[in-house]
Amino acid sequence: MLLMAAGISISLGPSPARREALARRIRLLVAATITYNVIEAIVAITAGTMASSTALIGFGLDSVIEVSSAAAVAWQFSAADHAVREAREQRTLRIISVSFFALAAYVSFDSVRALTGSGEAERSVSGIVIAALSLAIMPFLSAAQRRVGRELGSTSAVADSKQTLLCTYLSAVVLLGLVLNATLGWSWADPIAALVIAAVAVREGYDAWQGKGCCAPTSAAPVPSAAAETDACGCRAGCDCCG
Repeated sequence: MLLMAAGISISLGPSPARREALARRIRLLVAATITYNVIEAIVAITAGTMASSTALIGFGLDSVIEVSSAAAVAWQFSAADHAVREAREQRTLRIISVSFFALAAYVSFDSVRALTGSGEAERSVSGIVIAALSLAIMPFLSAAQRRVGRELGSTSAVADSKQTLLCTYLSAVVLLGLVLNATLGWSWADPIAALVIAAVAVREGYDAWQGKGCCAPTSAAPVPSAAAETDACGCRAGCDCCG
């Protein structure tokens, strides 16, 4: 909701009814994310153990980390009162940030170990299938949660959507590595790409720790209309809600 007065744009944010509707939508999206990641973790860790694939085991552990991140957001939005949810925002961001750092640490360790030759993984059809499913499903969950989080002005919801998006990138990396290993025997492709994912995870973890992620206002705040330049997504300069 916007009010115009003397060249000043004042944003009041979503109405209370709209906020509650958005909060319910976030709870549903988080529940779907948790459910899928639990299944993904079980399948990936089991398949990775059977095939001696460190990439698949790491992928499964990433799913566990994603569950912890989504559970933190679920805890934040389990509160019925909007003020309580806002009060829990910082702690939720800390949990998400630590999840990013934990993921980066494990992926880095696992990648270095794979590159130094700790054993070759066998082919895993079930691993390829679960990675392909994740690559198809996760982008939609991430985009939906980011849209809702941005409208609600929840930095934690946006940060968790980035965790889900990072899961998508990791799915692509794992899938490529498994396929190349199964067809060409290129066991080095997965750990190299995974190191890039680890670097991205560190950056996103830092942003979450700093509280960066969404500029959508949750309360009345005057914003000079001339200075509030927006991009194609409607985000102001310096915001990364849409990034």
